Amino acid sequence: MLNDQAATLRALAAHKASHGQRAHHSRVIVIASGKGGVGKTNIAVNLGIAWAERGLKVAILDADMGLANVDIVLGINPRYNLSHVINGERTLMEVMVKGPQELGIIAGGSGIAELADIGQYKLERFIDGLSELDESLDILLIDTGAGISRSVLSFALASDETLVVATPDPTSIADAYGLIKVVALRNPQAQVRVIVNMCESQKNGEEVFYKLDSVARRFLSRELDWAGSIPRDVMVQRAVQEFQPFYIAYPRCKAAVAIGQMADRLLDEGPRTMQHLPSTNAGGISGLFRRVMHLVRH
Repeated sequence: MLNDQAATLRALAAHKASHGQRAHHSRVIVIASGKGGVGKTNIAVNLGIAWAERGLKVAILDADMGLANVDIVLGINPRYNLSHVINGERTLMEVMVKGPQELGIIAGGSGIAELADIGQYKLERFIDGLSELDESLDILLIDTGAGISRSVLSFALASDETLVVATPDPTSIADAYGLIKVVALRNPQAQVRVIVNMCESQKNGEEVFYKLDSVARRFLSRELDWAGSIPRDVMVQRAVQEFQPFYIAYPRCKAAVAIGQMADRLLDEGPRTMQHLPSTNAGGISGLFRRVMHLVRH
């Protein structure tokens, strides 16, 4: 059924293009966390693989400038990164390397920081170069750093949707709420979904979500969306030590089953329309980066 969904998406895009309309844009999802050590990157990689397994064309942009580690989780070492694209040395398609299930990986390197300072000509050339990537993907996952740095917030505010990862640890819950609060205050209509990782049980994960949701309702006057929980699983750490995604190395483990269920839920629900963002009318990846630049420079 999910392969049928992917085929339907592409058929719709082709239909629009044949009738002189803009082809469909990639769905852009930012994944962030209030603090490090919550398994954010591991979730991003395995969620991306689960979608790719379902017939979707998916890529991950590693936008964590402090400690980029998507390549470590996958056991690969990209030769080029976003800096080479910004400097005109490579195209985005040349920089992207393939991981399991044809999952695309784009290393951010120092390129994310460079975007804030590049001239208008380089910026426009970079934005124009995103169109090929936009047309080739169904979903782009952007793995940001932890906390509320300007880079993280710019992506969270500019994206179609943001997944905030927390654990049942009280400091993680507090830091997750801090991130959610800043996003909600800066953009009251932002779509924020919560993932609770390393849970002792599904009930444990739901309790963490309800804590965050009730506080957000009370003090921010907004609801949060539930993306799902992932149980604590010894196979996850084993897969990390083997430089393999747990969804592939141990597909029947509890964490892999939970990732598959989350992938299905997020596909079924989809993003809300982002008409409220300060930007051009462009959507997809190019629209995202235009909004990021607007937020970084203002």
